[in-house]
Amino acid sequence: MFKTVREIKSKENNSIKLLETQNKDYDKTILIIGVFHGEEPQGEYLINKFLETDLSDIKNKLLIVPCLNPDGKKKNQRQNSNGVDLNRNFPTKNWCKAVKKEYFGGDKPASEIETRFMIDILSEYKIDAILSIHAPFEVVNYDGPAKELAEKISQLTGYNVQADIGYPTPGSFGNYAGVERNIPTITLELPENQDNEKLWDVNKTVFQYLANEY
Repeated sequence: MFKTVREIKSKENNSIKLLETQNKDYDKTILIIGVFHGEEPQGEYLINKFLETDLSDIKNKLLIVPCLNPDGKKKNQRQNSNGVDLNRNFPTKNWCKAVKKEYFGGDKPASEIETRFMIDILSEYKIDAILSIHAPFEVVNYDGPAKELAEKISQLTGYNVQADIGYPTPGSFGNYAGVERNIPTITLELPENQDNEKLWDVNKTVFQYLANEY
């Protein structure tokens, strides 16, 4: 059902893959991304659980990046192996060079191979909606024309909708894809300290909705 259509290697030679459903007839194209931040591995778990379900007859084409930051995941750190927060490294109008700390966005925009991987995907495909899975704020954050989708996901999960995460995010993927490219972009912030099986029970309907109803 899924095929690896693009694969790169990280600085530490870990695979970063783009999976694509092979349905020839489909309504919309949905992009789902896990593990922007290495210490937030829950997204990959949920994606893998979803990939185990019956996806033989779904309405939409799905593009899935199970783990964007495998180097950071192995180190259990937010940043990639260059110490860059990938969610601050996109070439947005508001990108700025931050002090090298937790939110360091790189010496220049799109300096990281992981960032360029995502930029290439958005250039190659006409994407109708994006789900990026993070933690730990337990909210449905959104960028671009995604308020209606955010409200639907809020109904499915019980997480509150929050248009503003509460602090500046220069160079973020949400700004790049949602604000500047007008793609409905959801940042699904999972709750902290909840076991993975419970997270799946709460969020599986989100995946099902994006695959079949959106």
